[in-house]
Amino acid sequence: MTQENPLAPTGLDLGESRGRLHEEHTSMLKTADVAVSLQGLAKHFGDMTAVKDLDMDIRAGEFFSMLGPSGSGKTTVLRMIAGFEEPSAGKILLHGTDVTRSAPFDREVNTVFQDYALFPHMSIAENVAYGLAVRKIDKATRKKLVGEALEQVRLSHVADRRPSQLSGGQRQRIALARALILRPKVLLLDEPLGALDKQLREQMQIELKQIQREVGITFIFVTHDQEEALTLSDRVAVFNDGKIEQVGAPREVYEFPETEFVASFLGVTNLLSAEVSQQLLGDARAHSLRPERVHLADPTSPAEIGSVDVAGTIAETVYAGAHTRYLVDTAAGMRFIVEKQNSHTPRTEPSVARGDSVRLRFQRDHATAIPGTAPAQNLSAA
Repeated sequence: MTQENPLAPTGLDLGESRGRLHEEHTSMLKTADVAVSLQGLAKHFGDMTAVKDLDMDIRAGEFFSMLGPSGSGKTTVLRMIAGFEEPSAGKILLHGTDVTRSAPFDREVNTVFQDYALFPHMSIAENVAYGLAVRKIDKATRKKLVGEALEQVRLSHVADRRPSQLSGGQRQRIALARALILRPKVLLLDEPLGALDKQLREQMQIELKQIQREVGITFIFVTHDQEEALTLSDRVAVFNDGKIEQVGAPREVYEFPETEFVASFLGVTNLLSAEVSQQLLGDARAHSLRPERVHLADPTSPAEIGSVDVAGTIAETVYAGAHTRYLVDTAAGMRFIVEKQNSHTPRTEPSVARGDSVRLRFQRDHATAIPGTAPAQNLSAA
């Protein structure tokens, strides 16, 4: 059974207890309407197990993301919800109705794919109206609903064009309009932004979230992009090797990872082994320390109350526009990753360079303990 993580409220200090958060989150779940319930779900392909005994509830009206690397099982779960794959075991309930063995067209869900799947010989209006025509909705009603759907994605002006005349972002919005016009209770999105360039993808993330809020239906979104999941989601399920490692609000899974995999996969982190944690923090559990919470201090500066100082040498610097990443080696053979925002004026030279001696400084309570971790031998940065 997957352990549900608490929903972290805005402004919560990193030192707040997990127990308090869990109580608040559980209380919310008791009163929430469950749109999709997966109970003991499993999928085998011959000798390979793609999904392992999965239990998960997705609330009505939430933007829920399934995040994980390739082969982690997230897309297989989406396809089972859609009805494209039959589970080897377990149940799938949509708003309380068992649809485990139901055909895709008998489920009140619709799917948006990465390749858009628009008909090139049809106009945009005809593409959007296709599902209505299949269901034999009368022409006048189709025209009205198509107009509303195109207005919703702010593309009324392209109704008479062909898909080839639109940009990638516009085609993605048309595919979304075509899926939403059928009024599904749940919309499934299989990496729909994966084919877009970075700038357009970031723009579409904002538009997709706005549309989801407007229509108010459940979105289940599959992605391998950590930043995308954090940006879009009300909650995120992190998949690994056919099972869920953690479920929670974006801030919760980022700030309070429950496994080393979640800590390293969701963003960049310094994983402090149990041995290193004992030396630096006096706590024999492994810890996650995010690079943005480690600072470069003057080697001659005095220690601060509540902080941990570690002497090191700059091994490499990586300029990334908005921030600079430093790889810092310590005398004990450990390597830390530090990220510093480039808030200085553009013509100002960096204050440190490769080979410089520095002092790393971070607040003790900014290192988050990872529950149930076994002692390890060294520090690794993912």
